[in-house]
Amino acid sequence: MDYLNFDLPSLGVAELVALLEHHNRAYWENGEPEIPDARYDEIVEALRQRDPGNPLLEKIFTPSVASGGKVRHVEPMLSLDKAYSLEAVLAWAHKFSRSEDEEMLVQPKYDGISAKYDGKVLVTRGDGFFGEDVTDKIPLIELEAPGYIGKLDRPARGEVIIRDDDFASIYRNVRKKDGQLYKNSRNAVAGIMGLKEIAEMQLQKAKLTLVDYTLISYRVKLSELPTRWEELKLALAQLPYPQDGIVVKFADAAFAASLGRTAHHPRGEIAYKFTNIRKETVLRDVEWSFGKNCLTPVACLDPVEISGTTIKRATLHNVQNILDLGVMIGDTVVVERAGDVIPYIVESRPGCERRTALIENCPCCKTLLIRRGPELVCPNPECMETRLQRLLGAVRNLGIERLGEPTLRKLMAKFDVRHLGDLFELSAKQLLQIEGFAEKSASSLVAEIQKARRIEDYRLLAALNVPNVGPNIAKLLLAKYSFAELRTATAETLAAIDGIGPERANAVVAELAAQSDYLDELLTAVTLVASSQTENSPTICFTGKMPEKRSYYEKLAATLGYRSVDDATSTLTLLVADDPNGNSTKLRNARKFGVRIVSLDEFLAEAGIPAQADAPAQGELF
Repeated sequence: MDYLNFDLPSLGVAELVALLEHHNRAYWENGEPEIPDARYDEIVEALRQRDPGNPLLEKIFTPSVASGGKVRHVEPMLSLDKAYSLEAVLAWAHKFSRSEDEEMLVQPKYDGISAKYDGKVLVTRGDGFFGEDVTDKIPLIELEAPGYIGKLDRPARGEVIIRDDDFASIYRNVRKKDGQLYKNSRNAVAGIMGLKEIAEMQLQKAKLTLVDYTLISYRVKLSELPTRWEELKLALAQLPYPQDGIVVKFADAAFAASLGRTAHHPRGEIAYKFTNIRKETVLRDVEWSFGKNCLTPVACLDPVEISGTTIKRATLHNVQNILDLGVMIGDTVVVERAGDVIPYIVESRPGCERRTALIENCPCCKTLLIRRGPELVCPNPECMETRLQRLLGAVRNLGIERLGEPTLRKLMAKFDVRHLGDLFELSAKQLLQIEGFAEKSASSLVAEIQKARRIEDYRLLAALNVPNVGPNIAKLLLAKYSFAELRTATAETLAAIDGIGPERANAVVAELAAQSDYLDELLTAVTLVASSQTENSPTICFTGKMPEKRSYYEKLAATLGYRSVDDATSTLTLLVADDPNGNSTKLRNARKFGVRIVSLDEFLAEAGIPAQADAPAQGELF
C-alpha cells in the first residue's frame, strides 16, 4: 500500500485503519511525520465518517518518549472534546451549565506534551490511563506555576513546552544528533523528550518549561463569554507560549467532575481549536464513497494552498450539507481548514457553468437512493458495496486482521460470502482458489477466522454495525446489561446509560430487532464471552520483534482466554518472546517472578496457527 500517495474515497475502512496506524507510528513513535497535518486529519475524518465507532478514533496519542517505565494514573488524564467555533463552545456550555451566571475558566491550549509531577515522579499523559515515567528529564525543565518560576520541585500538572522567546534565542544554538537545528518548538520538545540521554542537551543549555495549567486562567460568566471572546483570544495570543487553541472549562471543579466523562474526554471542559484560514477555489467534481451505513460526498477541487499545504479534496459531510450550501459543480467555493487542519467547504458562489453535485442512483447497484436524516443511503440490502463495507466492518471488530478488503471482495464474488456465518464456513481449499494464496497462508487465515468464533460480547455487538456503536460504546452498554438483556431492553432504558443518549439508544434497539434472525443464527456459530469475565482472565505479554503487528497476537491471545498487558509483573501468567533467551527488561522480570516464558512458535502452536505463513495475498492488509 502506498502510504504517501493515496485516494481516500477509494479506500475501505481496513485500508484507512492501516493508513492511520502507519502515520500514527511515523508521527508519535518516530517523530518524523511523512504527510502534512491536514492530510493526516483527512484520514481521520474519512475513518470517522465510515466507521464512527472505530477505537482508533477514541485512542489518545502522545509523542514517543524515552521512558523509565509505565505509571498508572490515579485519575485518568484524558484528551479534550473539540470545537471549531464559538457557537459550538456555547452550545456545549449551555448543555451542561446551571444558569447564565455559571462561571467559566478560559485558558490557553498549549501545544506540547501533557504531564504531571507528584513531587517525585514526572509522568506523561500516555494513553490517559498509563503514562510514561520521564523523571530523568527534570534537569532540563523549569516550572511556571501561579506565584512561582523555578526548578520543578513541587507537584504540578501542565504541559511541557518551549517558550516562544526561548526557542527564538536558546534554540538557535541547540542541535540534534545529526547536527541539524529543530524546525519548531513542538518538534524540539518531542525530540528532546524522546532522548535516552540528555547530557548533550544539558551541555547545549537546552531548556524546557512545564506550564501549570492553572497559571493563565481568565474567569468569566457564561453570559459574558460571547462579548468577551475576541478580547480573550487576543490576550491569549500575546502570551509567549506555543498554542493550538483555547480551553474552556467550568470554574466549579466539583460540578465539572460531577458531569463525568466519556472514554475519551471529560464533559466539564472543551478545547476550541484555532481556525479561520480560508481560500477560494473551484469545485470540479464530487465523488461519493461507500461507508457501512451511508454514502459520503467528497469535493474535488482545483488545487489551492493553505498554510503551506496543497488542498485538492475537502469533505462535504453529507447530502444535507450540500443542500444547505447550495453548492454545485463548477461553483467557486471557499475552503476552510477547520482547526487549521481539516479542509471543508464553508460557502460558495455560482459559477458560469453549473451542474448538480447530487446523485439519484447508487453508483454500484443503480438503486434509487433515499434520504435518511442528513445522509444519502442505498436501500438495497443486496448492494455489493454496502454489503462489503458492512462485512468488512464486522470482520475488523472481530479482530480478523489477515482478512482485508481485496480478499473479502474476491470471496464475496466467488463464493457468495454475505455475512460472518458464511466466513466461518470457509475452508482452506476454497481460499486456494483465490489468487495470491498458498497452503500456509490459506491455513493461517482459516485458523484465524475459526479462532474468532470465541468472541467477547462487546466485539460481537460492534460487529453488527449499529450506527455510532463501536467497541467503546458497546463496552458501556454491556457493562450494564448482558447481551441477552440488551436484546429486550427499551430505548428509554438504554438512553439513561451515561454516554449513550436517545439517538444511539434508538439505533441499538432498532438494529437488534432488525437483525434478530441473523443474530440468532450467528449466536449458534460463536461462543460468546462476557467482557466482565476478562478482568479475571490469565494475563499475557509479548516482547521482541515479531512478523505481525502486536495487535494481531493480542487478539489471537484473547481467543485463547488471555488478557493482554504491557509489563511483566509478578501477576503475569505468560510471556511470549521472539527470543526466550534474550535479556530484555520484560524477560529479566519474568525470570525473577517465575513467569512461564515461551517462544512465538510455541504460542502459535498452542493457538493452532502455523508458525510461519506465506506472504499475504497481493494488496492484503496486515
